[in-house]
Amino acid sequence: MADKKILIVGASVAGPMAAFWLAKTGADITVVERHEAMRDGGQNVDIRTSGVTVVQKVPEMEARIRAAAAPLEGMSVLSSKGQSILTIKSTGDPKQQSLMSEYEIFRDDLSKILFDFAKDLLNVRYVFGEQAKSMTQDEKGVDVEFLNGHLPQSRYDLVVAADGATSRTRALAFDCKVRDHMSSMNAWAAYSTIKKDLLNTSKTGQLTTSTPGRGIILLPDHDSKQNRVLLMGSHGSDETSIMHLFRQAVKGGDRALKDFLGDFFHGHGRDDILTAVEQSNKLYASEAAQVKAPSLYKGRIVLFGDAGYAAGPVGTGTSLAITGAYVLAGEINSHPDDLSTALQNYSERMRPIIQDMQQIPPGFPGIMTPQTAWGLSVRNAVLRIISYMMLASEYWPVAAPLGWLVGLYASAFGKDKYSIPYYAFE
Repeated sequence: MADKKILIVGASVAGPMAAFWLAKTGADITVVERHEAMRDGGQNVDIRTSGVTVVQKVPEMEARIRAAAAPLEGMSVLSSKGQSILTIKSTGDPKQQSLMSEYEIFRDDLSKILFDFAKDLLNVRYVFGEQAKSMTQDEKGVDVEFLNGHLPQSRYDLVVAADGATSRTRALAFDCKVRDHMSSMNAWAAYSTIKKDLLNTSKTGQLTTSTPGRGIILLPDHDSKQNRVLLMGSHGSDETSIMHLFRQAVKGGDRALKDFLGDFFHGHGRDDILTAVEQSNKLYASEAAQVKAPSLYKGRIVLFGDAGYAAGPVGTGTSLAITGAYVLAGEINSHPDDLSTALQNYSERMRPIIQDMQQIPPGFPGIMTPQTAWGLSVRNAVLRIISYMMLASEYWPVAAPLGWLVGLYASAFGKDKYSIPYYAFE
């Protein structure tokens, strides 16, 4: 791919990871991001199964990820009275992970690590505050017109859509709406960084849950004077009115979103967290959804990460993006003069991995934020069983009568079973 030009749209976790691996093909890489800079803040993400395999191919990258890991020693599930019901911890084994990963890291920290790996390469450049306005392609390339004038209209050999589940690039490529090919999970999450340490220096996070369908996670931050907050809501399949209010609040900006959160969590019992979120200037939200595109590419525009196969709330989205970046770059590098074959191979290799990692365990995502008191009791029992069996290795995977329950989550918890090819880059 030497002397070829590749445009990557999106600079969150997926975009920089794609830039790192695609740069190894020798192509000239341009990454555009509609925000003015890398976004900070955000929730903790984890790396599992094939994502671990790919990260371990770059020892320095794995070392940086481990060094920047979230300062999280466990997650305590609290009762309505604030008492700990159980505490979830990691197993210490990347091949047999629990509800907590051995690679637990905040999204902005992971983005920065990946950004730093690619930004100094001679064949990679980032352009912030820019996005594609239109794309026209033929069998030899894609002509891209940009919205804000930071880049001139240019022709690229390949465009990579890495701009999230509501990908504008996917909509341009497939002539559809941004929500087409998305399947809503009737759940959402909001993320904030608060300027208070409500954990009182503890490195154990806290999960509080109330009905119907409300949950708040409080996490320690690298800055001991502040915490990260994850606010979650889930709804029955017929409760589209609340999902509509959430979407309208996201469109309305921080003030509208804070008002929505205040109303939704009224009576939850963590007014200290909600007051801190109200005062925070770091807040964003997203809907829990899966993307199942009819194809992973169209001509010379390829879908990658959440734009092509968002996993939703099952904890495998980051690993899918990491895996997809390696496979896409590897196939392009293996077929430098036959892009059509490279994209076809990428699609064929990723499809079974996507299908497996997108499997929704029974009850998800509502099991994390149940609608009823009975459902909350069941949730706590399930967490106890899974946590116990993941930490007691002698029970893995089926030695106990309830081993089948852990098996429902094996795609996220188990070792890499996907036989990711070895690609030889120069």
